[in-house]
Amino acid sequence: MVFDLGSGAPAELGPLSWLLGVWEGTGVVSYRVGDDIREHEFGQRLAFTHDGLPVLTYSAYSWLLEDAGTGRAPLFTETGYWRLSRLLGSGDNGPAMLPGVGDRPFSTPDAVETLRQPHGGFDIEVSLVHPGGVSELYLGTVDGARIDLATDAVMRTSTAKDYAAATRVYGLVEAHLLWAWDIAALGQDLRTHASGRLARTE
Repeated sequence: MVFDLGSGAPAELGPLSWLLGVWEGTGVVSYRVGDDIREHEFGQRLAFTHDGLPVLTYSAYSWLLEDAGTGRAPLFTETGYWRLSRLLGSGDNGPAMLPGVGDRPFSTPDAVETLRQPHGGFDIEVSLVHPGGVSELYLGTVDGARIDLATDAVMRTSTAKDYAAATRVYGLVEAHLLWAWDIAALGQDLRTHASGRLARTE
């Protein structure tokens, strides 16, 4: 599934193009903390954009759904980058602010197609940062309108809460973005944490 990326958009974004735009909706959290199950509903807004580089820029903001008239209580935010997983070469920018030398690789849909894996999809890398001192590197696949991710690395500052691993699933179902997030945190094994259903607003 590929959307029209428009002029100037890198061909490498083709397999992820169905994520582009702003999405908003609601979700639910259910997670054990000590002897209690913490459950609540939340509102959420996600944005996937691009700036001409072969990556999607991602941001998410969530708020607690409280009683009518009490407003939005901020809950969670994160930001990061999504890209096809491939070896970077001389034509790619970096490291840091060094420009690429020569032609940018995988600049046509046919060239991008050579990155397709035997399983039928494309390998991807997702880097996310939370303001509470946690950074995550996910590895996974995009196969049509479904994305499966699992953490390859989690880094925490000395002041962050315990958070060890996670998996995430995203899918486009009847024009809605559905997602589910399992986490291993607070001394517990990987288990269900949150899910949401969002509609594209832009």
